[in-house]
Parts: sequence; structure tokens; C-alpha cells
Amino acid sequence: MTEKVRVGLFFGGNSSEHDVSKRSAKNYYDALDPEKYQVFPVLISKNGDMVDTETSKKVLFGEDEDQLLKAKPQKDSGILSSINAIKDLKLDVLFPSVHGNLGEDGTLAGLFRLLKIPYVGANLKAHAISFDKVITKELMTVNHVRNTAYVVLFKSDSDHPSWEELAAKLGKTVFVKAANQGSSVGISRVTSAAEYQRALADSFQYDEKVIVEAAVKNPTELEIGLIGNDKVVASPIGAHWAPGQNDGNGWFDYDNKFIDNSKMKYQIPAQIGDEKSRELTDMAIKAYRILGIKGFARIDFLMSEDGEIFLGEPNTLPGNTNMSLFPILFESAGMDRKAQAEKLIQLAFEEFDRQKQISYSFTELGSEKLGEFDIKK
Repeated sequence: MTEKVRVGLFFGGNSSEHDVSKRSAKNYYDALDPEKYQVFPVLISKNGDMVDTETSKKVLFGEDEDQLLKAKPQKDSGILSSINAIKDLKLDVLFPSVHGNLGEDGTLAGLFRLLKIPYVGANLKAHAISFDKVITKELMTVNHVRNTAYVVLFKSDSDHPSWEELAAKLGKTVFVKAANQGSSVGISRVTSAAEYQRALADSFQYDEKVIVEAAVKNPTELEIGLIGNDKVVASPIGAHWAPGQNDGNGWFDYDNKFIDNSKMKYQIPAQIGDEKSRELTDMAIKAYRILGIKGFARIDFLMSEDGEIFLGEPNTLPGNTNMSLFPILFESAGMDRKAQAEKLIQLAFEEFDRQKQISYSFTELGSEKLGEFDIKK
């Protein structure tokens, strides 16, 4: 009998998406065939500590996390303890389902690389670049991937552009966003000077860097899922409209994503025509490769009234809840969640093997010849 693949399923984290991550991880747990995989849940608590697998499994299955952790004796849970605990599990592959901080910013990917264990998804660099909205937009701009006009603000600046200055440059409706956050946290739709000041105060709670983006008038929001390393497979394109979006007031905020999804309207596949579908898919795959993403991602777009497509942002650890768009898009093409999870694990092993082929040769130092520096004082 073939031994089961030992999977470490990481979830939780110290971000606003902590509870969303639990739901994503539970769906992955349910999707992995128990005849093939032995899954070891690893909760990352709200303060960033890794929790033993027995307690983690209880949390994954719905027991109260705060009460369980409160009842546990306080031990040294530093990073070395966590690393040793992971090593002791003798895992074959690591499966992060941690949205926002620690997951999408690349922290866990860096740890996983140091552990020398295959892991699902992008590496540290791709996560970190994609998580930063400013860096992503600048990379897209220089590589001619269309995105909306924007201005970058820093909390440490002595003053910020006035509302009148921004409106003159970007239009009278803008979105103010914390540069490094996910799931619409720290994002505000702004149409006045008073809203602008409140939005800055809100966004600067989450990051020292804020991006202000021009709005697309009466947009259709579009998204596409991508799976692959060097060879990328795209899902059908999805479209969605938030309540009030057609009159210019609604948008896909946190409540619409996770709290009350009942009034959202979805269309899969999006009825945007073959030409626009090809354009968006090509833009998505180009962005995926530019950003160096591996494994999987969901990339969001906006299409204006006249059919112009703008890249919104990539999501390098997309949700896997019952309302999450990434798995639903692939399910619509006949790839169920079991097949999705297995494919992601397969890609993790393939990327790990590819990385082992990369040369890291070096020259040993000790007998080098030093040059002379002519330093004038």
C-alpha cells in the first residue's frame, strides 16, 4: 500500500482575514482524499503563534479558538519552537491557506523555503511584490498592462495633496487603499473632501503607504483564476455586480464578499465577447508571469462602459470559502475542489524539483586580492 502524502495545512494568521482563512482551510481539508493524504492542520493564532495540530484540528472543526487557547498552558512559542514542531511532523508538502499578512505577503513562503519542504503557491518574492498594490501597478505600467491612474501617499509626508488637487488629476470619484492589505480592508470610495480625510485616516491604520486610484465609471468587475507554474491554465472569466453598482454607488466591499453575499449578481462565464475575453486572459497570464507567481492566483479586473479593460490586482492565495470566486470559476469548467487541491499539491512538488536544478555556485573566499582605495580627507 502506498504511503499517504503528509500535508501541513496552515490557516489563521494575524490579519483581518483570520476567520476567512479558517473557512478556506476547512474546504481544503474536506477536498483532500483521506485515502491519499494525511492532513495535519496548523493554526496560526491571532497573535501570530503556531498552535499544535491537535488543538488546530479542533479549531478547524468549529470549536472556539479563543477558549481553546486560553485553556492551554503558556509555553515558549517562538519561531524556533515552531520550526522544530513542523519538522517533527515529517511533512511531505506544506499547504498555506493564510490570507493577508503572513500568507500573501510572503512570510510563510520564506519560512517554508528555509525548511526545504515543497509548498503550495508562489515564493516569497512573488507574494511580496503582488501584495503591494503600488509595486504591482508600477510593474504593470512599465510592462504595458493597462491599469487605472493613481497617486501614492506616505503617512510620514508633512502634507498630502488636497482633495481638489487629486480630483483634478484622477477625477471626482476615487478609491483610497492601504497599499498592503487584502479583501477590501482599508479601502474607501471617496467623492468629497470630507470623505477623503476620513479615508486617509482609515487606510493609514493599516499601512504607512496609501494608494489613491481613479475610479472606472459604472464598471463591470471581472475576475479570472490561473493555475500553473511555467504552463498556466486559465479559468472561465467571471463577472459580478455589487448592490448599487449600476448607479455608481456600490462596490465589492468586505461585507459583500464575506458577510452578506445574497444581493450580489454573478455571471459565469462573463458575457463580454470572445475578443474581450481573449484580451483579459492574455493580460492576466502576462501579469502572472511578470510577477513570478507559481501555483495559483486570482486576478481581478475592471471593464469600463466602453469596453476598456483595466487590471485591478492579483491575489496570490485566493480564498476557498463557499463564496470565494477562484474555486467557483474552476468548478464552472468542470474542475471540482478535490481536483483543484490535488493539482496545487502536484505543482508544489514540480516547482520544488525545478528549484533544486538551479545553480547556486560560488567562489570560496580567503585568498582574494584587494584593490587600493585612494580616499582623500
